[in-house]
Amino acid sequence: MRFSSFSAFAALAALGTGSAIAPADAKLFSTGQSDVQITRRQNAPAYAAHMIDMPIDHFPKSSRYRYHTNATFKQRYFFDETYYKPGGPVFLYISGETSGESRFSNLQTGIIQVLMRNFNGLGVILENRYYGESYPFNSSTTDNLAFLTTEQTIADNAYFAQHASFPGVNGSLNAPGTPWILYGGSLAGAQTAFSVKTYPDVLYGGIASSGTTKALLSYPEWYNPIQKYAPQDCVSSINGIIAKMDHLSNTGNRKAISQLKAIFGLEALTDNRDFAMTIAFPIGGPMNYPTNTWQELNWNPAYGSNDFFEFCSNVTNLNAPPNITVVDNLLANYTHGKSWDNLGNYANYIKQALLPLCPDGDYNNVACFGTQNETYYADPTNSGSRSYLYSTCTEDGAYQVAPKSGPSLIWNVLQIDYTQQWCNWSFPAGEFNKIPPSPELHYNNKYGGYNVVGDRLAHIDGDNDVWLDLCYHSHYAPPRESSTFHPEYLITGAGHHWDSYGINDVAAEPQFIREAHLWEIRTVERWLRDFENWKPTRNFRDEL
Repeated sequence: MRFSSFSAFAALAALGTGSAIAPADAKLFSTGQSDVQITRRQNAPAYAAHMIDMPIDHFPKSSRYRYHTNATFKQRYFFDETYYKPGGPVFLYISGETSGESRFSNLQTGIIQVLMRNFNGLGVILENRYYGESYPFNSSTTDNLAFLTTEQTIADNAYFAQHASFPGVNGSLNAPGTPWILYGGSLAGAQTAFSVKTYPDVLYGGIASSGTTKALLSYPEWYNPIQKYAPQDCVSSINGIIAKMDHLSNTGNRKAISQLKAIFGLEALTDNRDFAMTIAFPIGGPMNYPTNTWQELNWNPAYGSNDFFEFCSNVTNLNAPPNITVVDNLLANYTHGKSWDNLGNYANYIKQALLPLCPDGDYNNVACFGTQNETYYADPTNSGSRSYLYSTCTEDGAYQVAPKSGPSLIWNVLQIDYTQQWCNWSFPAGEFNKIPPSPELHYNNKYGGYNVVGDRLAHIDGDNDVWLDLCYHSHYAPPRESSTFHPEYLITGAGHHWDSYGINDVAAEPQFIREAHLWEIRTVERWLRDFENWKPTRNFRDEL
């Protein structure tokens, strides 16, 4: 669960996964993935795209939508019948906030492949409405985005299970006659949980991995796993620098803040929040980070990145040359003579690893690191980043902000107003639809928040996940107890839906992932053994 708000940052992200950075005076610099990893993804076999005519509006009687339509749109899906045998289940991977093609690995080596292989099932990826090429309209104006809601999205899942066809596969595999078991991670994990809870007589079961089922407006907890588990000399260095930055802003010391920006080479950024977000990119700025962060760590090197640890190694470099370390004392006169330990290393990393991503040097432009060009945002061109921002602004929230007190990895100027301004600028009121002043969290929390429960609904999370405190195993949730119908699993040492990844050999996986996959296999086997006793009683379309 993370998406850049701006198309420019998407381009930067592509640059950020290239070859290593190695300036002459700082051998430690490195970023991105190896050529082998990139080639492996580029050479991945493709699945043919199929389309279903999906109703744009599943709720023609709902007063929530100010206008209604009987029209449909072409929603894409992809399937793999390699392991399918008649009578086998369907495993539906909820694609979430990206294109269907981005999820192919889940059919090839990941959790869906694991389940297909073990149960002679068919695997299918359903591309979410308003992502990839599954757009109901030719543009994403505020009016056209009205049908991008959680309830419409999960209704797609139930409708698809009842109406999908799989060319080349004999017989009907539609629900409820065939057991459909959903899987989703992050936002799609929440949608999986909501779908199984809402349509229990259509969808037989589901596994919600790192499912962000609780909607909160501000989410400073995103940084808690980094505070707790990242290299502590790196964490303490950043905490110390940020505490001194907070002192400058709390005392209104504009002169010192200007000097600080210049140390990072970012004096052109006129808004302090833009500066704060830019230097937070290696850690994770509010919604935007063109390099990989803690969230992108992964047990499987084919899908992970060491950018974060390389950042920390540079910040804590004990052998930095004097021209870098001297920076640590440049602002000491503003902090009662106290040195800003490792400020020089931090600033040098930003200048070497991030500033080159803006080759023309116009850092205050929205194409780079500035965000204050209000007229830029309302471009209605269809894009996943625009869709994600719309959902964030209307239902999901979880604005990444600095904590109100205690140690922090980001400057205290980063608060709710910073993200909310992008919402207001991006989605001007239309004729039939407008965004709320603040996300209407109740639309998601009505499904249960931390306590989304459904028969044959499994919750699996990682205790190192930055999104953990929006998930079933949040520190704010009550104690958990697993059962056959309501199984749960917290993977020690795991990050964001790490169980979704695989290597085509469960036995050879690292122990903590192997055991999670074996648990998922046992869980699904228990469910499937009881399928013949399941008696669905309704068609969900009759109740809309």
